[in-house]
Amino acid sequence: MAEDKELQEEKAKEYDASQIQVLEGLEAVRKRPGMYIGSTSEQGLHHLVWEIIDNGIDEALAGFATEINVTVEKDNSITVKDNGRGIPVDIQKKTGRPALETVFTVLHAGGKFGGGGYKVSGGLHGVGASVVNALSTSLDVQVTREGDPNIYAMDFKLGKVNTAMHVIGQTGVHEHGTTVHFVPDPDVFTETTVYNIKTLTTRIRELAFLNKGLKITIDDKRPEEPTHEEFHYVGGIKHYVEYLNKGKEVIFPEPIYVEGVQKGITVEVALQYTNDFHSNLLTFTNNIHTYEGGTHESGFKTALTRVINDYARKTGLLKDNESNLSGEDVREGLTAVVSVKHPDPQFEGQTKTKLGNSDARAATDKIFSEVFSKFMLENPTVAKEIVNKGILASKARVAAKRAREVTRKKNGLEISNLPGKLADNTSKDPEISELFIVEGDSAGGSAKQGRSRLTQAILPIRGKILNVEKASLDRILANEEIRSLFTALGTGFGEDFDVEKANYHKLIIMTDADVDGAHIRTLLLTLFYRFMRPMIEKGYVYIAQPPLYQVRQGKMVRYIDSDEELDEVLAQLPASPKPVIQRYKGLGEMDAEQLWETTMDPEKRRLLRVQLSDAEEANGIFEMLMGNQVGPRRQFIEENATFVDNLDV
Repeated sequence: MAEDKELQEEKAKEYDASQIQVLEGLEAVRKRPGMYIGSTSEQGLHHLVWEIIDNGIDEALAGFATEINVTVEKDNSITVKDNGRGIPVDIQKKTGRPALETVFTVLHAGGKFGGGGYKVSGGLHGVGASVVNALSTSLDVQVTREGDPNIYAMDFKLGKVNTAMHVIGQTGVHEHGTTVHFVPDPDVFTETTVYNIKTLTTRIRELAFLNKGLKITIDDKRPEEPTHEEFHYVGGIKHYVEYLNKGKEVIFPEPIYVEGVQKGITVEVALQYTNDFHSNLLTFTNNIHTYEGGTHESGFKTALTRVINDYARKTGLLKDNESNLSGEDVREGLTAVVSVKHPDPQFEGQTKTKLGNSDARAATDKIFSEVFSKFMLENPTVAKEIVNKGILASKARVAAKRAREVTRKKNGLEISNLPGKLADNTSKDPEISELFIVEGDSAGGSAKQGRSRLTQAILPIRGKILNVEKASLDRILANEEIRSLFTALGTGFGEDFDVEKANYHKLIIMTDADVDGAHIRTLLLTLFYRFMRPMIEKGYVYIAQPPLYQVRQGKMVRYIDSDEELDEVLAQLPASPKPVIQRYKGLGEMDAEQLWETTMDPEKRRLLRVQLSDAEEANGIFEMLMGNQVGPRRQFIEENATFVDNLDV
């Protein structure tokens, strides 16, 4: 421990102005902010906070910071405080200005460039403090350095120095850290400058999971009763897996945790199996959520499949005449988090969230497989459960193989003249093609008669489809309604799913405006989320909004969406002639013309686009509402039934 302390003290001494390397100026940031923070919408607004928090995370990764405090002030400004070493205040040679000033006024100036300040750095772009400064109406910073009794401060306006660095007081010699306070510029963030506490809290919780032992707090001073939350996970991603599996039935009580270092790459893996049929794998690189996976994910998947098959062979759980378990088999019911810290991450993919470093694959494979193999040997009861779950999944996969093949070609459903099946549109251009999934044959018949044949296809479904949250793959693909849907889409299924092959870029759920209709809609959304998630992510899934009433008075015809609106309309109508009110109990009560006029005509209809803004929360909601655990579902209904008229997931 004494040696570790000496090493940290030596590193602290090395972190000075010489390590602040200047790469380029700040001029373009205010002209093209989207290039640096992604957008100037709400997402970009929150990106400012991530950049400042990342600086504190870097100090934690380097072994110095133990706590970060985030505060949303009453005026929607942000304060971020960490107890790291404090930004250097001595003169930076290239600029001749204090390093503190350079960090906030020169793009790409910081300890994460040049390799001297940090071995591993968080954040995706590394644009950091200077961009936050450039996009804020005002920013002020205070720094204390260990061994230096002074408190240093300076402030900026629109990215430029307003008050030069100066000493504002004295502090204890053992105090150290950086406090940054900034006000986002409303001329840049024209959509909103109001911070979403849920967005902030979700990411801060995630960062606390990914950096074990680091305490991060968030205070919101805006409500009448200010809120305070604290996140501190000594077990790191092991606790993350427990959090993700909350309310699920797990097959062994504690997540398996693996950690190791190879060639400067730190690898952490935590996993636990549940009795679910789907898997939940999250991967991160330097705290960045790599949604598109990458080499670290490949290394983990390869090692997991190999180790489980090797163990199954050695113990006789898999016989010589039986095929190996596939990756899909061994991941059924798996919840896992893979987090790597890489000194030089290379990102690729459409959204730059796919790791491309080949050494990350090798490091993840080696470190995970060594520890996981040992775990399987030392825990034969758990190991047998894992293997048996994979064997059951394998049998279901084989049983589903023939049904899966049917979904791969659209011409497998050339039965559009049969009742209750697909009536396709004539255009083969997916961008203008729409598929209406319609509840019931009666409504399906009206929809077929009233549609625009060029662009609109109709697929009626009978009754409630299978709840895929509680079903194995073979049962899912044996379901005629589900199989018809995937065949019509042309996308393939499960791991074969390819959103680029979608025959329609609008998938519209059209159900009755009652409890049964809402249930069918939820079952369909569960199916889409679990097996067609890219369709939701692309914005291809919609919910139709049929009216509840038609009001006729003379030649006037109005369609009404709610009882409240009906009362308002009736109150405004003249006393005579007496209005005729028709209550639509279901879509089947509308004729073809009414259905087109109210729900299908692109010029008049209203569609709700299904969005996936928080995949993790959506995952939990679907498991809670549609899964096997009754307790959490009952509790949710009891707590929310009095507040919610209609639940949209």
